[in-house]
Parts: sequence; structure tokens; C-alpha cells
Amino acid sequence: MTAVTFLFRNVVPAALALVLVAAPARADGLDTVLAESTLRVAVVQDYPPFGSAGPDMKPQGYDIDLAGLLAKAMGVNVELVTVTSANKIPFLIAHKADVLLNIGFNEERAKVVDFSDAYAPYYIGVFGPPDITIAAVADLAGKSVGTTRGSFEELILSKSAPAGTEIKRYEDNASTISAFLSGQAQLVAIGNIVAAAMIEKNPARRPEQKLLLLNSPVRAAVLKGESRLLEKVNAAIAALKADGTLPAMSLKWLKQPLPTF
Repeated sequence: MTAVTFLFRNVVPAALALVLVAAPARADGLDTVLAESTLRVAVVQDYPPFGSAGPDMKPQGYDIDLAGLLAKAMGVNVELVTVTSANKIPFLIAHKADVLLNIGFNEERAKVVDFSDAYAPYYIGVFGPPDITIAAVADLAGKSVGTTRGSFEELILSKSAPAGTEIKRYEDNASTISAFLSGQAQLVAIGNIVAAAMIEKNPARRPEQKLLLLNSPVRAAVLKGESRLLEKVNAAIAALKADGTLPAMSLKWLKQPLPTF
């Protein structure tokens, strides 16, 4: 036996085994939450009525309330982690948050996260002022449509819009809405509830629905494989539906009854 053969048959496997033994395994997500007595919940805080700054500059909204209720159901404290549409899944992957709120299901996302049961109604549409007529998706050609970079709305709009549509991408939801209200974008691709919140403020440029792009109920998400943590999230959502808490929150924040999904 040569020295090289001996090295690869004996020394290298032994060294590899030592590395594997020494490398610490990543803790289960639920165990970490319970050990630290804190549930870190990623929320978008520029997306009323799901999340925004209140008159006292403290976060408020449907997702803010739900984050606290999920933590309470697990018997731990809540820590809000502010994210944007573009970085919310990367935050989860980087273990900067345990649970992510306000996300729609799609196959690409399902490769890296596991989704909870739906907890709020949501559909994505194209909205615009009354003086712009849009009867079909083809009518978007030649129009400018604002959307938030990295959001589900951007993904659906990019797939649906015909050639000749000018898609204007903004870094956050507040910028997208501002661009539409100021006329920088003729139309805007957003969720129906966000559009309703806009209309409530009675802006000079009031949006009305032009197209329905996708019905996408709102869900929570955990990192792929965190089944025990997901079970806790789903159990809490089911209990909040059953005891009337989520229906009451839907009427308070979304101004509509909670559907049966």
C-alpha cells in the first residue's frame, strides 16, 4: 500500500469524521424560540392596514396584532423584525426571524419556506384612476404600472403584462403608492386591501380596480422543514379563528368579514 493510498483510506475519513462531530447542529426552530422565550416575527411596516406607524409612531395593524397573539399562544415574548417585500424571505433564511407574516403562496417560495394556513383575505389587482380605461390585460400595453420590487405583485405583474407595458419598480410599498398618487405611474399593482386603505384617505387621485390578477390569501411562513414551529403557528391561527379573534380583527383592520378560505 502506498503512502497516498493509506492517507485517503485512513487519515482523510478519520479527519472528516472529527469535523462532522465537532460541527454544531442547528437547533430546531421551536426549541430556539422556547429556549430564548422570544418569537421573532418578520413584518412589513409600510403596508397598511397590515402594518404601519400609528399616531404615536408605534407599529400597528393586522399583522402587528397577530404577531403578538402568535407569541402569546406559544407562551413567549414577541420581537417585531421590520422587513421589506424584497428582503423578508432572505431574513428568514438568515435566521434573523423565526416566522414571517404576510406572504402569498407560490411554487418558487415553497422551495425554501413552508406556508401556514391562510389568516387574511387578499387578492392582487391593477388599480388606476377613473379616466384610464382598462378592460383586459392587453390594455396595459403602453401604460406605466407601479409595483414594489421583490413583492408578489411584481412577480404576477411581470408574468401577466403584455409587451409594451412600462413596469416601474419601487423599493418599498410606500414609494409605490406615492408614485401612483403623484402621477409618476399611471396605474399600480397592489392588493385590494391596500387599495381600500388608500381610498379611505380620499386622495385626489383615487384608485379603482381595473383588473384582477390573482386571488392570494395571506399566510405566514417558516423556514423549510420547521414542521414543529409551523404546527404551533397553525394551531394558534385555528384557535384565533374559532374564538372569534381573527374575524373581529378582520372587521377592525380590513373592513370586511373573514372568509372561510
